[in-house]
Amino acid sequence: GATWFRGSMIGRGGFGSVYIATLKNPKSKFTCYPPIFAVKSAEVSLSSSIQKERQILTQINAPRCPYILRCYGDETTTAKNGLMVYNLLLEYASGGTLSSRIKNSGNPVGIPETEAKSYAKCILRGLKHIHQLGYIHCDLKPDNIFLFPVKARGGGSSPARFRAKIGDFGLAKRTKPNNKRKLNTSWEGTPMYLSPEAVVDKLQDFGSDVWAFGCVVVEMLTGRSMWGGGNRDGILARIGSGSGCRIPDGISEGAKSFLKGCFAVKPGFRFTADMLLNHPFLEG
Repeated sequence: GATWFRGSMIGRGGFGSVYIATLKNPKSKFTCYPPIFAVKSAEVSLSSSIQKERQILTQINAPRCPYILRCYGDETTTAKNGLMVYNLLLEYASGGTLSSRIKNSGNPVGIPETEAKSYAKCILRGLKHIHQLGYIHCDLKPDNIFLFPVKARGGGSSPARFRAKIGDFGLAKRTKPNNKRKLNTSWEGTPMYLSPEAVVDKLQDFGSDVWAFGCVVVEMLTGRSMWGGGNRDGILARIGSGSGCRIPDGISEGAKSFLKGCFAVKPGFRFTADMLLNHPFLEG
C-alpha cells in the first residue's frame, strides 16, 4: 500500500487472503490507520465479495458499533506479477478467532461458562445492531467472531480477557419485513450453522442468525459442533427434519433454557437477539 507494508498471511478463505499490515511511518500525523491492522486481499477480478463487504461494513458501522469489526477503508495495489489487487483494511484481532480460542482452550468440553456468557453478550449486541439496520449476517460461526484484548476495570479480573466482534460480512444481505433472503441452491462452506428454514425453504431471516448463534454457544460450552461428525448431506437432513436438534447434556439448566430460545424450529417462535440479551442466563 501507499502508506503500509504487507506482512505475513494470517488467514485464507473462499473470498481472499488476510495479512497483517504495518504502517511505513507509524508516527505520521496524517494517517487515519492504526500502527497494525489486517488486510483482506483478492485479485480485483475476484474481489466482488470483498467489495460488497466493504459497502456493508460502511453502512452498518455508520453509527459505529463496538461489537462489529471496524473497517478503515480500501485500497487497490499492484502485485509483483502485475495483477491489480483489491485490499480491505480492517481491525486486527490480536486475540484470534473464537474458533481458535475454543480449540486452544485446553479443555475438551469448551471454555468456561462465564467466558462464554461474555462473548455471547458481545455477539448478541452486534446482531441486535445489524438486525435493527435490516441486515442478516448469514454466515455467523466461530471462525467469523474475532477477539480483542480488554483491560479489566479498576485492575480487577475480567470474566473474559477479550471482547468479541462480528466480522466477515461477505454473505450478508439487507432485508425488509416479509422480504426474506432467498439462498442459492448450492451451499457455501459448512452447513453446520444453517437453520431449518434455510435448508428446507432456502430462506434466511433474522431468526436464522439467532439459530446460528445458538450453534456457536453450543460449541463454546461443549467444545463440539452442535451436529457432531457426519457428511454434509446427513447433517442437512437432520437440520431440515427439525427433529435432530438436541440440546446437549452436561451444561447448566440456565444454558439449556437459553438455547431453547435459539432452537425453536419455527422461526416465528425463536427469540430475537434483544430477547436473548434479557434472558436470565446472561445476568451477572
